Amino acid sequence: MGTLVIDDVAPFEDWTTAARASLGFLHRTIGLDAWMVTHVQPPDQLVLLTHPRDAVPCGTAVPWEQSFCRSMVGGTAPRVATVAAAVPAYRDLVTLHGDRVAAYLGVPLVTRSGELYGTLCGVAGRAQPRSLSRHLPLVEHTARMLSTLLPD
Repeated sequence: MGTLVIDDVAPFEDWTTAARASLGFLHRTIGLDAWMVTHVQPPDQLVLLTHPRDAVPCGTAVPWEQSFCRSMVGGTAPRVATVAAAVPAYRDLVTLHGDRVAAYLGVPLVTRSGELYGTLCGVAGRAQPRSLSRHLPLVEHTARMLSTLLPD
């Protein structure tokens, strides 16, 4: 075997590095203003990681009852909302969160024991084209990989 060119596909150091790289990848590939990995610790949803890093400060706590992700995880709202205000379960949240969330895409992160850990989600301050929905399988796959890698 000759020289191997594999450095660009070497495993990530740890879960946090893998999650951070995933957020950057989703931002470059799909767009949206901000991508986040969150952890649900009732009564709050905590932002663990975000891309771009200054979009939402890490450690930001959103009341779980006022979270787009809560509606998505609970099944009362879809995983993709290109016009969040047009989705009944998201309508009041759009007003509550101002102009920061006009479109939403989110998928649960699940522990090995089947418990909700948090979410992988992206938001945009402007409505998005319906074609955003075509990226849902990619985000679901990314979330499943991150769920698999969650530390015990």
